[in-house]
Amino acid sequence: MPCELLVLVELTPDTTARFVAEGFALHVATTPAERAAKIADPAAHIRAVLTNGTLGLSADEIAALPQLEIVCALGAGYENIDVAAARARGIVVTNGAGTNDVTVADHAMALLLAVARGIPQADACVRQGDFGRSSYRQPMIFGKKLGILGLGQIGMQIARRAHLGFDMPVGYHTRTMRSDISYLYHPTPEALAEWADFLVVATPGGGATRHLVDASVLKALGPGGYMVNIARGSVVDTAALIDALKADTIAGAALDVVEGEPDVPAALVALSNVIFTPHVAGRSPEAIAATAALALKNLAAHFSGKPVPTAV
Repeated sequence: MPCELLVLVELTPDTTARFVAEGFALHVATTPAERAAKIADPAAHIRAVLTNGTLGLSADEIAALPQLEIVCALGAGYENIDVAAARARGIVVTNGAGTNDVTVADHAMALLLAVARGIPQADACVRQGDFGRSSYRQPMIFGKKLGILGLGQIGMQIARRAHLGFDMPVGYHTRTMRSDISYLYHPTPEALAEWADFLVVATPGGGATRHLVDASVLKALGPGGYMVNIARGSVVDTAALIDALKADTIAGAALDVVEGEPDVPAALVALSNVIFTPHVAGRSPEAIAATAALALKNLAAHFSGKPVPTAV
């Protein structure tokens, strides 16, 4: 008998086919209305949930699924899954750590280059028939100082690219200094921002990091500094960022994630010194395949009575 799997995230056709081939009956619910209906349906017999850190799974939703045994987060983040409520019921929670870190790091470097060199703005000028380059004064990144806020697997991948590919000195801030690396540790986010020319936000989301990048950090980054966020929108104080960009107290920002997404403040969209991508840093064919494969390994291990590979 197929295992009933509630899918709260968008899946590619190939990924959907993989789960079906492995014996799962998929209940796809990617809108709030579909989600509420599926969770409230006692006939669904949901034993597993596929979600991500942004969409999560609340305590009330967990309570409404009496047969739930395992929750799998696609990607490393799981901040909006109520892990405590799951554990209280003996429900296993897993994540996709290590499946998309390479893709996210590639995207972070693409954003850094794009915002520093003004690529979207230059592209727009050409498309509008303005090929003049006399006022083009965008800085290079080679040899500049890169600060990374959060130095997990993604942060390390970014550091490696910046250091080896662009000869950038790398500094970082984490809750505790790492003894296994030679990058320069800074005791506070403000100290890191003051040192850096470019600040990349690569921390987990959740309450512990909410508005970690605030007005004081942006002020420390300074009028020549750029910020890139490929972590979670909640890590950056959006109002403070808008103020800093408006006042040119930082040079620019590149955001793959925005607080409150998919709704993006009009005041932020209106600014010319910020560029966006729609939370796609972790999406590539390779990352999608690896994420699905790991979720299937976790599900297979759990339903065969074995320890899951990436328990939270």
